[in-house]
Formats: sequence, C-alpha cells, structure tokens
Amino acid sequence: MRSSRTATCRPTRAWPGWCSERWAPARSPSTAAPGRREVPTPGWWVCRSVAPVRDRDAGPVSTPARLRSAALPLGVLTVVFLGYALPPYLGLDPARARLPLPDLPWFYPALVLHIACGSVALLTATVQVWPRLRRTHPVVHRTSGRVYLAAVLVGGVAVLGVAPFGLSGGPTAQVANTMLGLLWVLTAVAGHRAARQPRFAAHREWMLRSVALTFSIVANRFWSTVCVLVFAPSVTSGGPVDAAELAQAVGVSTWLSWVVNLLVVEWWLQRTRSPAPRPVRERVGP
Repeated sequence: MRSSRTATCRPTRAWPGWCSERWAPARSPSTAAPGRREVPTPGWWVCRSVAPVRDRDAGPVSTPARLRSAALPLGVLTVVFLGYALPPYLGLDPARARLPLPDLPWFYPALVLHIACGSVALLTATVQVWPRLRRTHPVVHRTSGRVYLAAVLVGGVAVLGVAPFGLSGGPTAQVANTMLGLLWVLTAVAGHRAARQPRFAAHREWMLRSVALTFSIVANRFWSTVCVLVFAPSVTSGGPVDAAELAQAVGVSTWLSWVVNLLVVEWWLQRTRSPAPRPVRERVGP
C-alpha cells in the first residue's frame, strides 16, 4: 500500500507551536459498485493551512506594547529592591532581621530560605516577562522558567512553614501570608502544566498571575507605608506607638500587597485576551 503525507496541527514536544507531520496510509481505490457513491470513512482530516499554531485551544499569543515596554523598568525595580532588602540577611545573623522572630529554632532558617528563593524568583520573573528574549532565545526562556518554578516551589513551602507563626501583623497577616503562599505555588504549577500540554495562552495567563504574586513583596513596601499613615498615625506622631494600630496596619497591607496585584492582572488579561478562533478543517474523501 502506498503512503501519502498528511499534516496534523497537533504541536510536537520538540517544536511546540508548529505543525508536525506524520505518514499515514493512503486510501485504497474505491470498491463501490458502479453508479453508487462511496461514503468516506469519518476521521480522516487534514488542516486547510499549515501556518504555525501556537496553542491547542486558543489563538496566537500577542504581547501588548505596554507589556513590552514594562520589562526594563520592572528589572530596574527588582535590582533596587533586592539591594535594599537583602543585606540584613546576608550575614545570617538573626539579630539583623527586619521582622520580630518567634522563639522557634527553625523559623529563621526557613525565613532565610524563603527570602533567598523569593529573590531568585524575582530575578527570573523579570527575565520571563521579557518578550524579546522569549522570541529570540526560547531555550533561555525555558531554562529560566524551570529555575523560577523551582524557586517558587521551595520558597512557597518555606513560607507556608513561616507564615502561621509570624509575629508581625497578628492573625490577619498570618492568614494573608498563608493564602499568598498557597496561591503562589498553585499558580506557578498551573502555568507549568499549561506549557507542557501545550496551551500557551493559558500558560501566559497563569504565569502573569504567578509573577503578580511574586512581586507582592515589592508592592508591600508601598502599601505598608499607606496603611501606617491611615491606620497607625501613632507611628509618625513621635509619641508611644499603639501596638494594636500597628498590627492592623501591617495586616491590611499584607492583604493589599497581593490582592491588588491579582486584580490588576485580571483586569489586564480581560483587556488583552483575544477570542479563540475556531479551527477550519476539511474532510478529505477517498
């Protein structure tokens, strides 16, 4: 039996996003009786077009101009923030920690592990959202993505061990940080799974949510200042500091630091999401 080459639009693992090709048996000559039309067997389909397909269930992934222009400022912000936040923890001295530490022997090591992994996640997230690098160096994009995923998984597990016992902000901040750790891990895993299937539109959305949660620690510096001015004026009055007011300010700022980020990302996705085109197929007869 001779063979004919037919194209399928199922992306391959080696070259995701492009049509693969396979060899399929050609149809045997018609054996229908003269004067009668043979009904073709269902299931033989070929694509009308062999253009690149980026996603199994959605249209091409476009990068808005605003997102392209935001990669450099995001990288600069990350470097400045790490230069300010990391030095107290580089010497591994608990006395220099910016947070009050409970009397637990494993709390400070887990906190340092979370800070180290969070720093790696911030740096690799900046690389991940760089559209030009993703297009011109896909291997670098995939490698940095794996490093980001590993950092989030380890850092997320560490923060889940630290958050319920934190002293700063009271129960409100403890619940907020625990929820943040859970969502941080889940969004990163969902993004990785979508990339493996591959569903690149869903991968982009899940990873943007994950990056928004990663940068919640940066946003917290802004929200903590606002919440202290609003809820704890005793901090700036020069007099005695009301511990209850300060705990309330820290708790509210912890929630705002990641909830607002997620809301902004969801609004952005709704504005930039394009409807998935319906695939055009044609049946090939005998």
